[in-house]
This record gives sequence, structure tokens and C-alpha cells, in this order.
Amino acid sequence: MLELFSWGNSGWGDELFSGLKITVALALTTLPFGLAIGFIVASGSLAPRRPAQMFANGYTTMMRGLPELLTLFLVYNGVGMGLNSLLSWAIPNAPSIIISPFVAGVVALALVFGAFAAEVLRGAFQSLDRGQIEAAMAIGMRPYQIFLRVKLPQIWRFALPGIGNLWISLLKDTSLVSVISLNDIMRVTKVAVGVTKQPFTFYLAACCLYWLMCILSEIALGRMEKRASRGVRGSVT
Repeated sequence: MLELFSWGNSGWGDELFSGLKITVALALTTLPFGLAIGFIVASGSLAPRRPAQMFANGYTTMMRGLPELLTLFLVYNGVGMGLNSLLSWAIPNAPSIIISPFVAGVVALALVFGAFAAEVLRGAFQSLDRGQIEAAMAIGMRPYQIFLRVKLPQIWRFALPGIGNLWISLLKDTSLVSVISLNDIMRVTKVAVGVTKQPFTFYLAACCLYWLMCILSEIALGRMEKRASRGVRGSVT
């Protein structure tokens, strides 16, 4: 059985490792874009203007209500068709635009991640101590200084547990991109099963890889939460 996971032409170890790298790269690339969308949408939901609130609330409601797989298909197929139609209307002889599976995966997962992250960040914004903000204004801090030195550290501490849970979900949701032919862990596993006819062996190996990523992420998130809360527990006790 160990020969099945050897490296080279006789085994699938190098293919599985390549799929692991693509899965991790997809998740790490999606994370900053999803957080950026979350911050923008959370800010819109708390904005004093009604149109911004309506847009933010509509976005979170729609994206959280759509299945992730459907969002992926809409981005991979629909966006490409829309861009090509628009391009052919503007430039009749222009070459077609082909969206790569990796880019489509990043866009779709970021849109979904951003919708859920917006709710987490909105709750973090609302948990801020107004007295600290007023004290910062009283000593003459500028708005960007108040955000960087007072708001952002506390927002990060409040939101980190929820963002951590979303990150774990994101790692698992990357398996959806296998349906659009991106060679992540799940697609490589399916190919290996089709060739070797040993589904239990390779699906168990895929489970172990996802489990390993989640365990390492939980360890890292635990340390990040401990660092973000340094001084807080001591002041409480």
C-alpha cells in the first residue's frame, strides 16, 4: 500500500503533494480578498447612509443564501460569458477571455468568505468601547490614528475567533474547485481512485491531509488569539 504514495511514476505521492500546495495557495490567496470584502461590507452596513446599508445587507443575505458550488459555477461560467459578450460588443474581433479555474475559485470563495466575514466584523465593530474612542479624540488623535491604534487592535481581537472558524471552513470549501478541473487535493484524489480502483485508501489519505491542515490552523489561531488578548485577561483578573 505504501507504494501507492511513493514519489515518481510508480506512486501518487508527488501528485498529492502538488494538490496540497494548490489547495493551500488557493486558501491563502482567497483570505486577504475575502477579508477586504468583509471590511468594506461591514463598514457599509454600519454607515449612516441608507443606500450603503441596503447594499451591504443585500450582499450578505444573497451570498450567504447561495450554495458555494452554485457561486463557483456562476463565476467560472457566467462571468466569463458576460465578459466575452461585452468585449465582442466593444471590440468585434477581440480574442475571447478565458478565466482560469484558480482565478474563478479565488473570486467565488472570496465573495462567499467576505459575506460571512462581514457579519463577524460588524459584530466586532459594534463591540468597541465608545469611551476609548472618545478619549482618543479628546487627546487630539486623527481619525486614521484612532482606527489604527484604538479600533483595529480591538476589532482584530473580537473578530479573530469568528474569522478563524471561517478560515477552517475555507480550507474545506476549496475542495469544491475540483469540479472545474483545478488539480487540488480532491481532484488528484479522484483521478488516483479512478486509476487504482482503491477509493478507501486515497479518500482516507485526502481526509488526513485536510485534517492536518485544520489541526495546524487551529494551533496557529490559538497562538494568534493568545497574542491578541495579551494584557486583557491580566487586567480582568
